[in-house]
Amino acid sequence: MWRYDGTMKPIKTFEEIFAPISGGRILDVATGNGNFIQAVIATFKDYTEIVAVDTSERSAPAFEKSFEGKPVKFMQMDAAKLNLPHASFDTVCISNSMHHMADLPAVLGEMKRVLKPGGIFIISEMYRDGQSEPQMTHVHMHHWWGAVDTAQGVCHNETYTRQEMLAIAEGIGLSGWEFHDVAYLDDDPKGPEILQQLNSVIDQYIQKAQGLPNQEALQARGKELRQRVSEVGFHGATALVAIGEK
Repeated sequence: MWRYDGTMKPIKTFEEIFAPISGGRILDVATGNGNFIQAVIATFKDYTEIVAVDTSERSAPAFEKSFEGKPVKFMQMDAAKLNLPHASFDTVCISNSMHHMADLPAVLGEMKRVLKPGGIFIISEMYRDGQSEPQMTHVHMHHWWGAVDTAQGVCHNETYTRQEMLAIAEGIGLSGWEFHDVAYLDDDPKGPEILQQLNSVIDQYIQKAQGLPNQEALQARGKELRQRVSEVGFHGATALVAIGEK
């Protein structure tokens, strides 16, 4: 694997990074609808079992449908207080969820606790700096979504800088960290399908802002973003993938 030296920043894909990994028993934290698990299944060399945890029980039906017949199990659980044995997983991972955590050190500490010695710790998280203009549309939209969610009482912080992500990973207390930048930029940033999807999401969040104390400002941000989507387009922001060993 390419090792980050503080100057180079080549763009890779999940396929390139994860292909050599035998995951064994995997824990996916804050799994949501299991999008990262789909990537794991598609790109890891092999695995034996995946346990997915999330605080929301709404994820359960999605798992029953998406992973039917696969060794994937969903458990409703607080990531900061994992009800799981010490050193019981070969791989632990968290994807695009760290900025949702009210107590991130507790979550990362629990993930480290349940990881076996010699096990793999994986972080995948978008960051907000060094992005192209179409990618900055994603960053601005994500921060707007976070502002709406926060106004509703849901923990949804702004995304980190790349340097902040490096510091978080290195602060976990693992060895041999490797860092990769992952982006998929082949699609037309102004393609009709993506523009339609984004306008639908903007409509949803403008509606969610209805009745909130700062409704007018939040809805104005949504309208500005709609204009940006039309003029600049959209690409998913580059993510930092960090892989460490316990």
